[in-house]
Amino acid sequence: MARFASICFPHLLTDFVSRKQHRLQSMPFVLAAPHHGRMVIKAANSLAESQGVGCGMVVADCKAILPELEILDYEPGTEVKLLSAIAEWCIRYTPLVGVDEPNGLFLDTSGCAHLWGGEESYLEDIQRKLVALGYDVRGAIADTIGTAWAVARFGREPSIVGTQQQLQALQALPPAALRLEPQVLSRMKKLGLHRTADFIAMPRPALRRRFGQGLLDRIEQALGQLPEVIKPVKPVDPYQERLPSLEPIRTAKGIEIALQELLQMLCKRLESEGMGLRTCIFSAHRIDGNIQQIQIGTGHPSFNIAHLFKLFELKIATLKPDLGFELFVIVAPIVEPANDKQDALWETSYQNDMKVAELLDRLAGKVGNGHIHRYLPDEHHWPERSIKEAGALHEKADTSWRDDLPRPIHLLPKPERIEVTAPIPDYPPMLFRYKGELYHVAKAEGPERIEQEWWLAEELYRDYYCIEDEKGNRYWLFRSGPYDLGRPEWFIHGFFA
Repeated sequence: MARFASICFPHLLTDFVSRKQHRLQSMPFVLAAPHHGRMVIKAANSLAESQGVGCGMVVADCKAILPELEILDYEPGTEVKLLSAIAEWCIRYTPLVGVDEPNGLFLDTSGCAHLWGGEESYLEDIQRKLVALGYDVRGAIADTIGTAWAVARFGREPSIVGTQQQLQALQALPPAALRLEPQVLSRMKKLGLHRTADFIAMPRPALRRRFGQGLLDRIEQALGQLPEVIKPVKPVDPYQERLPSLEPIRTAKGIEIALQELLQMLCKRLESEGMGLRTCIFSAHRIDGNIQQIQIGTGHPSFNIAHLFKLFELKIATLKPDLGFELFVIVAPIVEPANDKQDALWETSYQNDMKVAELLDRLAGKVGNGHIHRYLPDEHHWPERSIKEAGALHEKADTSWRDDLPRPIHLLPKPERIEVTAPIPDYPPMLFRYKGELYHVAKAEGPERIEQEWWLAEELYRDYYCIEDEKGNRYWLFRSGPYDLGRPEWFIHGFFA
């Protein structure tokens, strides 16, 4: 059964400002912005509201009512940014959190509340921690988004609506609890419809004629007859596992136990679906809101728990628990089909490949993923395009390496221009200057002409030479284009062993 939570912040902006300026916590203040030549209030704190000051009022009128009222500038768009940040913080409670403008959040709590000991403890924990951060908070949980929204703003405590109890929970609430348009609420007030119970059982055609289809949609959404979805602030990864902690975890041993538990859950699921992970992220959520991550990558799809734990183990020391971690999350954003032979111990060659792959994974964990590469030949003529980086250890080449002509061990990713002196333009150079140093040529072999593919319009070609200088060092140089059309350009492209 789907369950949803609605979290409301009655004084979102003023609470946020009070957190930054503590002096404002004990005085009435508002946020105001110009509107048609007047300063209009956009948000007021609870102390200002208790004195009769509210949103939409003119600042000059409010100063007459409350001379000591503090006026601050309102910055448009602050609500959305603030709600998005709080929504990301709430991902510790559920992977699916959405923003409910202008002052709320929606959480899909399905299958999550039992990790906190039930829905009451779950909602209480959310509210308690948000209050500790300085926010005035109201919340509710129900079968539908609409009912949770209504009870959070207009209901009484406790705010847990039982399964299939939406109609009973809505009966005593005002029409505004159904998220209706202002003009609809105005017509209902004139007709004396002050509670949802006054009209929710009326014939649908009569309600449609009087108030429009929007009212019927809101009623059906609140009762669960019309589906409503949450637009999450972050897409939910399909391969994700979560592990909350009843007590904050501060020790490395505790973090290791949590990591092993999550890896067992994740790898069990991967193995059952015939998948293996290529990238994995372990996140630790601290009780002060700080989120820390460590990431690993593998050269081969893997669901080997022991191997993956060793890769993470190298980085656990980088996590800083301070007051303690309260939630751990593991995500596999990149997965690939795993080879069925992972369980075949008698496959000697395959086991050797796996050992090599796991060795490379451990080395990459120590020196960095960007320092280990494997290359395959590619079907292109230009030397810098004739190789490609392999995506995985088991990836096979589409063509074979060329071994009939010499090729340098170190090939520059991009040829570098050099100055050359040659007796005749189409002869090998006698000397060349590279990075300010002069090299005298002792031996030269070539040229070897390499042209572009026939389907490219430029029709360019290069004449390559293998050059040896007086010290015995060997280089791969080329002349670009025909020499009879002007002064030719020379480049260095590689170094032989």
